[in-house]
Amino acid sequence: METTLENRLESRLGGITLEGRPHQLGAWAVVGLRLLMGWVMLSAGWGKATGGFSAEGYLANVDPASPASGLYGAMAADATLMAAVDVIVPGTQLLIGAALILGAAVRLAAFGATLQMVLFYFGSWDVANGLVNSQLVYAAVFLTLGALAAGRILGVDRLVEAHRIVRERPVLKYLLG
Repeated sequence: METTLENRLESRLGGITLEGRPHQLGAWAVVGLRLLMGWVMLSAGWGKATGGFSAEGYLANVDPASPASGLYGAMAADATLMAAVDVIVPGTQLLIGAALILGAAVRLAAFGATLQMVLFYFGSWDVANGLVNSQLVYAAVFLTLGALAAGRILGVDRLVEAHRIVRERPVLKYLLG
């Protein structure tokens, strides 16, 4: 007997139902996108970790029109905070990149990456051609990877979810995927 796997997307929210049947190659596209974005974050983190990165100049020179310019300027003026940010940014980018490549804790990694991209969005504030720039697009891609539970496709998350500790604590599934 032949087994058929049906690709199906369905969601109900606020009385609206969305349904669709993605192409079977969609799973490969999700894995490819996860690997690509993982590499982007890993290489960005590596470049910062090995290249004498400092966020001070970036934060001190945010466009005054940005809603975050005052906050970012105050952050840049605090040497202790800058020392922490200079470790946190490359460190989290390395962790996010590795997590996405391995398909481990993808939802948590995608959330962290989205948060960074939104913070970078307000820092770059290049809205001369509209509100959409590369940081906003990256944020949307990371949100999509989390929503699609991309780590469950050819990733460590698929293996981890089979363990009893995850089955007994369903909340853990929200970090995985």
